[in-house]
Amino acid sequence: MNWLQLISNCRLGQEHRHQERHDDRTEFKRDYDRLIFSAPFRRLQNKTQVFPLPGSVFVHNRLTHSLEVASVGMSLGSDVARHLCAKNPHFIDSLIPEIGQIVATACLAHDLGNPPFGHSGEKAIQTFFTEGKGLLLKERVSPEFWSDITRFDGNANAFRLLTHSFKGRRKGGFAMTYSTLASIVKYPFPSFVAKKNKFGFFCSERSHYETLAAQLGIVQTAPEHWARYPLVYLVEAADDICYEIMDLEDAYKLKILTYDETAQLMLGFFDEMAKNRICQRIADEELTDPNEKIQYLRACTIGLLENECVQTFIDHEDEILAGTFQGTLIDHISPTPAQAYRYCATLSRQRIYKSKPVLDVELSGYRIMATLMELMIEAIEHPDRYYSQQLIGRVSSQYDIENPDLETRIMAVIDYISGMTDVYALDVYQKICGISLPIV
Repeated sequence: MNWLQLISNCRLGQEHRHQERHDDRTEFKRDYDRLIFSAPFRRLQNKTQVFPLPGSVFVHNRLTHSLEVASVGMSLGSDVARHLCAKNPHFIDSLIPEIGQIVATACLAHDLGNPPFGHSGEKAIQTFFTEGKGLLLKERVSPEFWSDITRFDGNANAFRLLTHSFKGRRKGGFAMTYSTLASIVKYPFPSFVAKKNKFGFFCSERSHYETLAAQLGIVQTAPEHWARYPLVYLVEAADDICYEIMDLEDAYKLKILTYDETAQLMLGFFDEMAKNRICQRIADEELTDPNEKIQYLRACTIGLLENECVQTFIDHEDEILAGTFQGTLIDHISPTPAQAYRYCATLSRQRIYKSKPVLDVELSGYRIMATLMELMIEAIEHPDRYYSQQLIGRVSSQYDIENPDLETRIMAVIDYISGMTDVYALDVYQKICGISLPIV
């Protein structure tokens, strides 16, 4: 793969359309602006990141997480672009300097496809078809489609959300640039060849990815498998950095971790000299508030990991372009921060992700999502029934829920439910189950 072909501002679905521009924004900045002002992005403010949505203590939701990931992604991409241009001066007059903007935009989009209640919502959709009443549909759909819905994944759903032509919307979905779209596909293969649940795109969007791969020169490594688009590593790194470090800060705010535990975890990323320098800076700045100290330590830790990931990307550039690089950038950083990151990840699984508030949300969210899936799928299976018509009638017209094709109707239900916010999913669940009545 080569950089000059990899960075393209052509738009999916608008390859042969000339559009007059009335301002000086780059095409990649237009991608960013389209996402910022879009309804799916706005809905992220009401989707769970890890902890329950804010009560008296504010913690991260999908929106704040995505904005922070985009900020780190901008730094990662801009630093990599600067290194590339220093190494190849002729890149300066190309689109290479826009890498920071591309990565930041892809970071904004990386969680767009996540259903309500996070991984619990994903699991509820999957298990409805593998363990619930949806299992009866197996013989009525294609094997490829069955693989898609039984392995439903937020990553693939984000790609669908950006590229699918929903009813009443423009051809090509958001009509994003090739480079932005390619940057969000962490797993560049369809579900039916995936060894685990993670995959990059549904079969319905496979042709879109094939277009991107052909135009950008993404290497095909095996049948139905492509090499990762290089900027995916930067998007992934920004996400890895933010969710691990910010989850520690949120856990501290919620008193799941003590101040001393949180401070030691963050200082663990640094060697002794750097630790002493950071502690001296805290003393010089006269920071005495524990919250301010944790915020400063968090900023230092994110800065360190960002620099480490940039250096790793530059050191392994040839492997990344050849499609032979294995693992994530975090996997290849220096030993001290790498060991600290692994320790934090282990502790997060034990102390944070299995804490009572998190488990309560997962249990409630699973039940809500499973019920919505059961009722809505039954409605599209028997659309002539009175109750089915009532349910179908409350679905937005952009979802092709009355299509004669069964697979299209099933996917419309998944689109509808996965696009809900946590609060809206709960509201719909309560209303259609008769738990609450609308207040007039």
